[in-house]
Amino acid sequence: MRIRSLLISFASALTLGTLVATGAFAAEPETLLVIKNHRFEPAEVKVPAGKRVKLVVHNQDSTAEEFESHDLNREKIVPPGAKASIFIGPLKPGRYNFAGEYNEATAKGVVIAE
Repeated sequence: MRIRSLLISFASALTLGTLVATGAFAAEPETLLVIKNHRFEPAEVKVPAGKRVKLVVHNQDSTAEEFESHDLNREKIVPPGAKASIFIGPLKPGRYNFAGEYNEATAKGVVIAE
């Protein structure tokens, strides 16, 4: 019985260690960003400074758009009707501009890390 109890404890510790090592307990904060009428909604997104953040970009337009940010060093084409995940950070406090490359006149926004 003692050996079985030790084996169960070992297996539990191994499973917990695997979950921690793979980040199963440490989900990134997530922010939704919608593309609608060739604009980003909201145009201003606040995220926590010093943390990695997942931007979920949902393109509700009937044409593709490219999320582009030189400040964040990110580019991602989002097909019409689709969602794309873009990981940013950890960021220092500040403002980080982004735009839709295919509709730069209207599709503009900023990530504010604070």
